Amino acid sequence: MTASAPSPRDALAQRVRDVLESHPNVREVRMFGGLSFMVDERMAVAAGRDGDLLVRTDPAEHDDLLRRGGEPAHMGQDRPMGRGWISVPRRRVEGDEELAYWVGVGVDSRDASG
Repeated sequence: MTASAPSPRDALAQRVRDVLESHPNVREVRMFGGLSFMVDERMAVAAGRDGDLLVRTDPAEHDDLLRRGGEPAHMGQDRPMGRGWISVPRRRVEGDEELAYWVGVGVDSRDASG
């Protein structure tokens, strides 16, 4: 019997775990329809069901992060999450360097959000 391939969410979650492995205080929580990664008890990123990455951000960085390839995040179809959240499409986090960049944005956002 052959094992099936991991879902896009599970594959991304494993890659996020790899990026965060050296951080001492990480836990995973299911929320936002995905798997969220809490760093020092604050949400940093979440692996979405389709392999996209939800990133908590410093609202002051929002426009720059959109230019970097992020998109405004939404809860459902018509509910924007606001300037403190970015969604990064799956295709934009296929490379390890790019994924590490976006995870770093989420981890660093805890310093800006209070």
